[in-house]
Amino acid sequence: MKHFFNRRETIVTEALDGLLLTSGKGRLARLDSFPDIKVILRADWDRSKVAIISGGGAGHEPSHAGFVGRGMLTAAVSGEIFASPSVDAVLTAIRAVTGQKGALLIVKNYTGDRLNFGLAGEKARAEGFDVEMVIVADDIALPGINQPRGVAGTLFVHKIAGYHAERGEDLKTVAARAKSAAGDIVSLGMSLSTCSVPGQAHADRLGANEGELGLGIHGEPGAERIALQPVADIVATMVARLSAALGDVSDHALLINNLGAVPPLEMAVIANAVLSSTLGGRVRLIIGPAPLMTALNMNGFSLSLIPLDADREAALRSEVEPHAWMPAVERSEIEIIAAPRAAGGLVAEGAAGDHAGNRRLITTLCEHLISLQDELNRLDSRVGDGDTGSTVATGARSLLARLDTLPLDRPPALLAAIGDILGTSMGGSSGVLLSIFFTAAGKALADKPDISAALLAGLDRMTFYGGARVGDRTMIDALSPALHALSSGGIAGAAKAAASGAEATKTMTKAGAGRASYVGERDLAGVADPGAVAVAAAFAVAAGLA
Repeated sequence: MKHFFNRRETIVTEALDGLLLTSGKGRLARLDSFPDIKVILRADWDRSKVAIISGGGAGHEPSHAGFVGRGMLTAAVSGEIFASPSVDAVLTAIRAVTGQKGALLIVKNYTGDRLNFGLAGEKARAEGFDVEMVIVADDIALPGINQPRGVAGTLFVHKIAGYHAERGEDLKTVAARAKSAAGDIVSLGMSLSTCSVPGQAHADRLGANEGELGLGIHGEPGAERIALQPVADIVATMVARLSAALGDVSDHALLINNLGAVPPLEMAVIANAVLSSTLGGRVRLIIGPAPLMTALNMNGFSLSLIPLDADREAALRSEVEPHAWMPAVERSEIEIIAAPRAAGGLVAEGAAGDHAGNRRLITTLCEHLISLQDELNRLDSRVGDGDTGSTVATGARSLLARLDTLPLDRPPALLAAIGDILGTSMGGSSGVLLSIFFTAAGKALADKPDISAALLAGLDRMTFYGGARVGDRTMIDALSPALHALSSGGIAGAAKAAASGAEATKTMTKAGAGRASYVGERDLAGVADPGAVAVAAAFAVAAGLA
């Protein structure tokens, strides 16, 4: 796997300096013990309140340094990637921020962290500091294990402890609130691939159709491997295990954590699956989805829950300074507002009507375009973003689904209706362009009953708004010659012209429009434009039915 870094030896210190440079003036600082001792702390800290200190190995960004600031952590101690900070580093942090009210150490339940933070705490007590420690062990992946891991649920403890410390409460109270929270949190993770450590060779232990359920945040194997399946099924498995560990409390806060490499689109799908599950009714506050405690670039997510009471809800809702924290939002149902309907125009002029020939043409054409989905995607993956086939197939499926509602017996209204459907369903520029084409063609056909002239009028509007011309390596290279040949050569001549136009795009090594315009000559050579291929296929079907 590829990574952006200079040297493995400096990646953590450079990343922490990057955080400091982008955090805003006067918010954060680091001790001058860099690079051996890496401590990020509040620049405005005056030691008048209980200090909240956490940390661990790097690679979990934005944890832990990203949560330093008013209302959360006072200081974060960082080790190297997935390596606990040293005793000296933790002790240095304690000395730097602990005043008369003392300090609370929040530690994830890993041996290295427990030992290093624990020994530092003992040494600090010997020096006269008042120090308490809370250990977070929220992972439920391995039932009955003596020492469950501390994972993303640790952030609940950061937030709750930070809230009470900011209010000026004493160490005993802050520690009690933190320990109570830590004892009630449950978390479970899921991943489709292992993480990759910069500077190390990467070997993914998972097969192409495997995932891991119940994994930690250091790239270690999960509790079990499971077959790749729809996210609703994965979430259902996780929900069943989390629900069994929750007890009878009805109101919870849910933290939806991206382990590093899941795209926001997929994280939103995960959130929908979780909140639509049986667990959704037990969730009142939601944090995320967001990358909050990651495992470098692990392609996975975790779910953490904590039972709510009035005190915890106030703590989780309180505003904080760190940019990385996602404000808690209240669980709510989807609000639906009626979309306005068109008051007039060709499509609204009458009810659906049937026409055997037009029904057969649309059905056969759409089914053929759907069959070309993979081939068109393959072509587009070489010259664009790889979705032309999917986009065309989506439009075709939408037309088939609404076939019985179309005014098949009234060509002007039929063209306008097709324009409406494609403009709504296809998305992207191709959907808009085809909607313009059919809408303008329908209007022209209503004014003058000449199908060839009407389609050319649609082409004129399409090229005016889209800006592409013949030779720009787009669908126009097949559509324009086909429509110009239609009046003189009929549908057979149009199909031949479209096929020639699509074939000609293979020799066009510079695109004048579309995403292919960003692709170099070497990658374009010999590859037909997928939009032109789709147009040629449509005319071929029409000619075959004539």
